[in-house]
This record gives sequence, C-alpha cells and structure tokens, in this order.
Amino acid sequence: MEQRHLWLRTPTQSAVLRIRAEIIRAIRNFFDNRGFTLVDAPILTPAACEGTTTLFEVTYFDDKAYLSQSGQLYNEATIMALGNVYCFGPTFRAEKSKTRKHLMEFWMVEPEMAYAELEDVMKLSEEFICTIVQTVLKNRADDLKLLGRDTKLLEKVKAPFPRVSYDELTKMFDKEGHKFEKGSDLGAPEEEFIGKHFDTPVMIHRFPMAVKAFYMKTDPNQPDKALCVDVIAPEGYGEIIGGSQREDDIKMLEKRIADPAFGGTKAAFEWYLDTRRYGSVPHGGFGLGVERTVAWLCGREHIRECIPFPRMLYKIYP
Repeated sequence: MEQRHLWLRTPTQSAVLRIRAEIIRAIRNFFDNRGFTLVDAPILTPAACEGTTTLFEVTYFDDKAYLSQSGQLYNEATIMALGNVYCFGPTFRAEKSKTRKHLMEFWMVEPEMAYAELEDVMKLSEEFICTIVQTVLKNRADDLKLLGRDTKLLEKVKAPFPRVSYDELTKMFDKEGHKFEKGSDLGAPEEEFIGKHFDTPVMIHRFPMAVKAFYMKTDPNQPDKALCVDVIAPEGYGEIIGGSQREDDIKMLEKRIADPAFGGTKAAFEWYLDTRRYGSVPHGGFGLGVERTVAWLCGREHIRECIPFPRMLYKIYP
C-alpha cells in the first residue's frame, strides 16, 4: 500500500481502473441522456446530512465546517429550478469501520427528481444499475476476463429486481434461523444473507423510520416506516444504492430537526427548511457508491482495490 504507484502498474489493478472509468462514463451518459442537469454540490458544509457521528470537522477561518457526507440536500434545492439533477463527486464519512466495504473518502453519484415518489426512485435505480452492468459487459469484456470475473452472474442482472419489504425480510430471517433484532438497520451479516438468497440485486424497502435519516418521508399507510429503499448487490457485495422519497412537509421536518436525538441545530438547516417554505413538490432520489459498484462488477475482495489511492481508517499515505 505504501508503494501504491507500483501496484497500479499490475495488470489486474490496471484492469480494475479501466472498468472504474467505464462505470463513471456510463453514469454520466445515463443521466445526461435523460435530461438530468449536473449540479456541483459543495464539499465544505455547515452541518451534517447523514449523522453527526461520522463527520470530518475542519477549521473554516474563525468558524468550523465539515467535509460533505452527501450533496443531496443541495440537490433538493436545485430541483425547484432545474427539474431533475445529479451531483457527482467525492464524499467523506468519518465512520470508524475497518471492513472490506468501507472507505473514508469515496465517490458517489446522487440524482434527485422533482415530482417523484418512491416508486419512481426504485424504477430509476433499477434501470440505472442494468445500464451500468450492460455497458461494462459490452465495453470491458477483455478486462473482466483478465480479472477472472464470472460474467454469467452479471448477465443475470436484468429488470425487474426482486422487491422485498423490511417486514417481509425479517420474516425470511426468522424462517431461516438468522438472528436479527427487529427494528434495527441491516448490517453485513444481513446483506450477506440477502446475497446468498438472490443472484440479482434486491430492493429492500420501507425500513423503520427510527433507523433512517431525518429527510425521508414516512409511509402514510405505515407511519413507523420510511418511504425508502436500499439496493443490495448479490454475491455479498452489500448495499450499492440508498434512496428515498423526501419529506416535503415542513412541519414534520421542523419536528425532526428539533428532536435532541437529531444532534444538529435548526439554524444550520434554515436554508433547507426554506426549500419547503417557498414551494415544494413530491420528490426523491438516491446515491450510488462508485467503489462498491466497481468491487461488485470486478469481483474484487476489498474496496481498497477500487480507487487509485484509498483512504481507510488507518491509512492516509501516500
């Protein structure tokens, strides 16, 4: 790892980076060809998006700021001017996880759609993943062969994907004897369980609101559930997409932000609340992690192989 520049010269690592470039090209073409407008979200932000415990704090003159966890909140503002948008750039999570699926700095593409509900988010996610896989199979066949990737598994990635509600999934866990605390979020063991039972990506939807982000809309038919979806890749590669319909009710957002458990301050989110005060519409979107997608398509064991210079819990050199 300390001589990373030499590792990049190996045939396998070069093949991974070529496939990464192909995936990024496919991502941009997908949204550009569908009328989405690229909007660059800031990397320095005044507050958390996903949670205050995973922020990198930096000094900002006489104040403090944080490295961006997501461009989503800014995307929600720009859809009111532009319709459908996406941002694409580096994101940062100070999550003290030392696993084969975690990086402290990774790249994420985040589309946001005006006049969209959860079903629209799920359909776009499905079409998006299928397009990426088909593009890589078509254009990077030699690199996949060099990596020894079983392309028959990737050829199975076709719509429609299985759709399983959180409640249905917990019943599967019970039936199969998989120990799981109902009401909690999915972890690596649960993602591996899903990967063993399906050979295509799976959409897990309607998680408990208590374990999801403040900006997600509640299901009107199940107030304790969020209108959200996680797309779990097969073969044990875990979550590659997380998305939701966004809460457009300002009173509900104010209530959540005021909750002490939220950990933020209302003042830092006044601009975000303004996006509801001055006219909002049903909207939603998702984020796809590039490195996890690269790991899955390339059949790599560790996510550190899927970015030229990885930043991990105990590794920031070179």
